Amino acid sequence: MSTLSVREAIYYSAHLQLPDTMLVSEKRTHAEHVIQEMGLDDIMDTRIGGQITKGISGGQRKRVSICVEMLTRPRLLFLDEPTSGLDSAASYHVMSHITSVAAGEGMTVVAAVHQPGEVFELFHSLCLLAHGRTVFLGTVSDATEFFNLNGFPCPCLRNPSEHFLGTINKDFDEEIVEDSRYRRKTAAKAIDTLTNAYQSSAYSEKTTNQIIQMKEMGGAPFRTRERASFCTKLLALTKRSFVNMHRDMGYYWMRFAVFTVACTCVGTVFHHIDNSYNSIQTRCNVIMYMTIFLTFMAIGGFPSFAEDIKVFRRERLSGHYGVTEFVISNTLSATPYLAVMIIIPGAILYYLTGLTRGGSNIAYFVVTLYMCIVLVESIMMVIAAVVPDFLMGIVVGSGVQALMMTNGGFFRLPNQLPKPVWKYPCYYISFHKYAVQGFYKNEFVGQTFASDQLIMANATITGHQVLEALQVEMWYSKWVNLAILFGMAVIYRMMFFAIVKVAEGIRPKMRRMKCYL
Repeated sequence: MSTLSVREAIYYSAHLQLPDTMLVSEKRTHAEHVIQEMGLDDIMDTRIGGQITKGISGGQRKRVSICVEMLTRPRLLFLDEPTSGLDSAASYHVMSHITSVAAGEGMTVVAAVHQPGEVFELFHSLCLLAHGRTVFLGTVSDATEFFNLNGFPCPCLRNPSEHFLGTINKDFDEEIVEDSRYRRKTAAKAIDTLTNAYQSSAYSEKTTNQIIQMKEMGGAPFRTRERASFCTKLLALTKRSFVNMHRDMGYYWMRFAVFTVACTCVGTVFHHIDNSYNSIQTRCNVIMYMTIFLTFMAIGGFPSFAEDIKVFRRERLSGHYGVTEFVISNTLSATPYLAVMIIIPGAILYYLTGLTRGGSNIAYFVVTLYMCIVLVESIMMVIAAVVPDFLMGIVVGSGVQALMMTNGGFFRLPNQLPKPVWKYPCYYISFHKYAVQGFYKNEFVGQTFASDQLIMANATITGHQVLEALQVEMWYSKWVNLAILFGMAVIYRMMFFAIVKVAEGIRPKMRRMKCYL
């Protein structure tokens, strides 16, 4: 996460991965030791940074990622281009340390390296690939001998790894390579020559025999390493998410400022609404505006949440924690921020407009607004799990909300909506319906308003009559509306959980199908 410092990122990762048998102090000491091993002492308290805020460099970010994976000393460590973004000295330092740790801890390290340089001498085995074809698999010393025997010797004073990669690089096939007999060959022909030679060579037979011997020998049973408990992971994720939301201005603070300004503006425009006949429409306008505007603005935090989803997917694939911990921790950490974001602007609006006074009325208004925001964020979680790009996610989220608003029951009364599709089922699955009707009941029940009938002196209209004219469903209370909104938020969070779980099973199958095709 871009808002965390290097120290914090490794600390939280240690709490997520290391077992509960280790004391908290031991986890912190181990995390600091790993940071020092990667040469990150000087930037421990520097934030990682991202697109908006400047932080550590790309090479340092790469080393932080390696620190996260090396915390548990895994049996198998796969590193994808660990030296990219590093200078030669840093590359050699990092890889030499990984080599020594691997030797001491019994780890197997598989690294994909495109620019080996001096790091090449640290590797024990080499696998050269060219467009999915195995050019060579064996020891480093055998590789040099293999190229020499097949007409592609390494020139003097040249790094063997650079020579190997230059020979089999087919990206610029108009370029040519020369063999020892000064015959000019394209890279494609060189790959064909080396691949065919390797398949029928003693090197291939040697490697195959080693694999067979390893299978026959077997080995110690692979023990599943101890992990942190569910509660430990949940606590660590909640703390990390809370810190991230506090430091990320775009997550809640910018929306809080916009909400406060908007509620102040609406409150001053509709200042001190009286109980005249015209105030009925005014109250409806205030309710409609707040329901639409505040819920629509809730999608503003989607970019920050989309970044959290990326971090979650990477850590989920590494086995750090599950979907359940992520969903619960995100909900718990967001609760206080959402409460502040709604309570203060909502109280300002309620005080300035002079809506129906009463402790229960004010509490219901604020809690319903809060539940609407939670529900919209739940919808955006579902969209984030389906749509990978945050710009596309904002567009899709805006479209979904626009459809729900159309069928919310305030642009057209419920009985005026076309029954196919728009009323059944769209009207009943739109959360705006339950929010607006709950607000209407909260505002008009028990109220009386002056009538506009001139022939009837002192005539009044009751709030119940207003609700009937607005076609509000009166056979259940406003608290049922609130309960329905809560249930819809839970359903959308469960949908997010189900989509992520199903996607985990589908992705490997899709990859296998592509391989078969």
